[in-house]
Amino acid sequence: MQKNTISLDDLDFAILSCLQKDGRESFTVMADKLNVSVGTIRTRVNKLIEDGTVNIIGRVNPDKVGFRSYAHIAIYVRPATLKEQVVTKILTLPEVSFLAGTSGDYDLEVDVMCRDNDHLVSFINTISGIEGIYQTNTTIYFKVYKYAQPDLDLLQD
Repeated sequence: MQKNTISLDDLDFAILSCLQKDGRESFTVMADKLNVSVGTIRTRVNKLIEDGTVNIIGRVNPDKVGFRSYAHIAIYVRPATLKEQVVTKILTLPEVSFLAGTSGDYDLEVDVMCRDNDHLVSFINTISGIEGIYQTNTTIYFKVYKYAQPDLDLLQD
């Protein structure tokens, strides 16, 4: 297991929690909530951005903008020595929202967001042509009930 080399304290976690709820919340409002100075918030947020702990982005609701087909794809790679080459190619595909190496029956797990089922079929045909992909197993998500960031409170004692 990889050890986190960045040391975060309670204030950092509190700031991250505020940003998860509202990435546009002002430093003044955060400072008032957390009983610290605006300068402290500014310094801490800038540090968190610089070290890559947080990125401030606009999070789009995929369904609201026209993505109607979500799927989970299990990928089997043969020979196993091509796994990193397959990963490199899949990472370039814009439909991919999640990609991980796995243990167990298959080698890679991919989540994708597509416009519709025709787009999904086209995507599956594309990845099936990548050298090293031996087999895929696709599960379509009919409805996403929760799409969230990790709950930082789970890291507290």
